[in-house]
Amino acid sequence: MGALSGVFAPFAISASALTAERLRMDVISNNIANANTTRTVEGGPYIRQRVVFSPRFDATPAFSSFIPTMTPDGLPAGVRVTGIQKDSSPVRMVYDPGHPDANAEGYVAYPNVNAVNEMVDLISASRAYEANITAFNSTKSMAIEALSIGK
Repeated sequence: MGALSGVFAPFAISASALTAERLRMDVISNNIANANTTRTVEGGPYIRQRVVFSPRFDATPAFSSFIPTMTPDGLPAGVRVTGIQKDSSPVRMVYDPGHPDANAEGYVAYPNVNAVNEMVDLISASRAYEANITAFNSTKSMAIEALSIGK
């Protein structure tokens, strides 16, 4: 790894986190939007989704050939989304015999989405996103200061 990769690595790390947290906020927003969806294309109610992160250990460059995905010590350089999983918790069964999706006993299967938990997750993702913007901007300021040393 050259000096160029050392300069841009923090930007790549923050950018990977910004991308991952943005996807997390999109998935949480989708969960909230479908909190009362009782009928989907697959059949049954909407099932809550969650984003799974992992450290970036792969050798694939983040943006170009000079930006690493691992530090010189072999530590991960950033985060990546490894998948979006469906939540396995049970759906809510609500007695509503007049609902078009009610079963023979009069119960309707509602999504396993808890709006309060989703809002907490959304705040957490938003704060993580803001923290990574701060880290990115701090790195940018340090790079600008370093470049101005030679003036």
